[in-house]
Amino acid sequence: MVKSSSFWLLLVLFFSSFVYSQQTEVVDFISVKAVVKPILKEKKVIANTSYTFKILKKCDSIYLDAQGIFLLKKITNNKIGVISKNNKIWFVSNFEPNQTYTVSFWYEASPKKALYFLDNQIWTQGQGKYTSNWLPSIDDMNDKIEFDISYIIPSNKTIVANGQLISVSDIDEFKKWDFDMNHPMSSYLVAFAVGDFSKKTISSSSNIPIDLYYPTNDSLQIEATYRYSKRIFDFIEHEIGVDYPWQNYKQVPLKDFIYAGMENTSATFFSDAFIVDSIGFVDRNYVNVNAHELAHQWFGNLVTETSGANHWLHEGFASYYALLTEKDIFGEDYYYWKLFQSAEQLKSLSEEGKGEALNNPKASSLTFYEKGAWALHILREKVGDSVFKNGIKSYIKKYQYKNVTINDFITEVELFYGNELNEFKKDWIFQSAFKAEQAYQSLIKSNFINNYLKISSLRDTPISLKLTELENALILPNDFIGQEIIYQLEGEPLTFTLPLYKKAFNANNLLIRQAIALSMSKIPKELKLEYESLLNDNSYLTQETALGNLWVNFPEDKSKYLNKMNGINGFRDKNIRQFWLFIALITEEYETDKKELFLEELKNYTSSVYGYNIREIALEYIGYLNLWDHVSLLNLINASQHHYWRFRDFSRKKLKGLLEDENYRKQIILLSHELDSTSLSFLNRMLNEK
Repeated sequence: MVKSSSFWLLLVLFFSSFVYSQQTEVVDFISVKAVVKPILKEKKVIANTSYTFKILKKCDSIYLDAQGIFLLKKITNNKIGVISKNNKIWFVSNFEPNQTYTVSFWYEASPKKALYFLDNQIWTQGQGKYTSNWLPSIDDMNDKIEFDISYIIPSNKTIVANGQLISVSDIDEFKKWDFDMNHPMSSYLVAFAVGDFSKKTISSSSNIPIDLYYPTNDSLQIEATYRYSKRIFDFIEHEIGVDYPWQNYKQVPLKDFIYAGMENTSATFFSDAFIVDSIGFVDRNYVNVNAHELAHQWFGNLVTETSGANHWLHEGFASYYALLTEKDIFGEDYYYWKLFQSAEQLKSLSEEGKGEALNNPKASSLTFYEKGAWALHILREKVGDSVFKNGIKSYIKKYQYKNVTINDFITEVELFYGNELNEFKKDWIFQSAFKAEQAYQSLIKSNFINNYLKISSLRDTPISLKLTELENALILPNDFIGQEIIYQLEGEPLTFTLPLYKKAFNANNLLIRQAIALSMSKIPKELKLEYESLLNDNSYLTQETALGNLWVNFPEDKSKYLNKMNGINGFRDKNIRQFWLFIALITEEYETDKKELFLEELKNYTSSVYGYNIREIALEYIGYLNLWDHVSLLNLINASQHHYWRFRDFSRKKLKGLLEDENYRKQIILLSHELDSTSLSFLNRMLNEK
């Protein structure tokens, strides 16, 4: 460090007088070069970093956001002071405009958010959590930086990170992975994930390498999980009309990820709940999230909002292009059905006086995503395909690697349209109410929507007066119209509905048959055989629902149904297996000698070895059975401290309920000696809550 007394006087004066301002007007951070070593057991990182920046205005200090980061030592440049204070790392000197500087230092961090250490994975989530919790960076997304980062991880692990992998080298029992980014990006998009991953590499039609990662033991599910990935990439790149802007593209599913997906630059992270087989694909697939996060590589990553008031430029655009992709894959009816569903939600919210404008920085996800997609759908209809596509292309090329406002986008479209779009902006950007009538007029351009609305208008018509129309609509059944017909049969006399149910079963349409499973809780004997066939459908949602309903309606056949469904797991959360264990335990006559094994398996699923989606179901069933024991109570305490807030809140509610029972309260207190200090402190707080 500099020893000059005048320099230290400068530091004292600086900290006593500094007022936070728009730092992007003063400095442009150009690049970050870092070597980061995450340490799983200690849940921390140690790193050395080098920052190159250009001064735009004469100043005596600039900063990096560094939340909870501990500065170890400065490495170079004794003319610049490096100080950690107020969750920032300050560079202090007599900085001159138009000069470029470089500063390097070591640091250590034990992040409470943005970097998550699991039993066998480490991963980041920067958006909304701030990368500055583990890497000194800029929380303001207006300062775009080129990040070239190396990671030192155990030799038996694989890492997925931004940019091009340049080299891998051995360092004792570790490997150093060197990644290069060739363009700048906002700090919130810096990311890495470490785990036991394998990959399959494909290429887009434009020769962009696409790495499809997966947990090594899930190799049999890679096809269904990543189905249509090349088609999605090719469609979006062609539809946008601007080449994919990064060196390569990677996707990796992560355990206990806190969102459906996250569009880190060149590296999408997504929830492993989307790992499915071909049966699971029917009800829970990755297609929409896959397309949504890929679209963000242009809308959000390449062209980035200046502030939350312009968030539509990220989420509305990604949602719209995901819808277009689904239209390409699943057809036009599906596209209009999704628009119709979101319109119904937005209309309901608006009628309750809870509508939100697209330029409201505090708007809900429903507004940014769904109303945002609707705005683009309406805009395209208004200006036409050619103007819309040219406007999009011009907007992206003009503002690539820069930050934008809504007005920047509208201006580009207006240039090609030849007129101002003031009415569109008033109705769809600034208006809090949802323009339901405009949406309806757009929807009825679809023959499918017209036919659906015709059938749905019969809901209040007596069954005897609408039988012919319903029967005719089931001749060549559309998925969604067929489902609507089935839902209208619920609770009606079997004398009227039996022929329609028979016809619906024989249509062999998975979604229509699923509607029967979901709506028919009381199964007539006349349909028992047909209903039992639902257990064979290629839908885990249908199978689970049918198993429960058959078990309730025909108690004499409980064992038969349990035997048939034994060994089927279902989705990633083991929905069918866990439900099977639950009803096997409460079926007195079933496998009485194996009850303990069934219970042991169910309790085992409460462990942190499993993802929160599995654990939540298991904890729910253990609660229903009221069979809490030493292990499951410890797992509940652990779950109550989980990083994912929904699962954490669910678990705390369960724990709080048990603490109100004097017997369980005593059992839980006796567990105190088995808890680590963090868990013990948490439990004491729970015990003292009133």
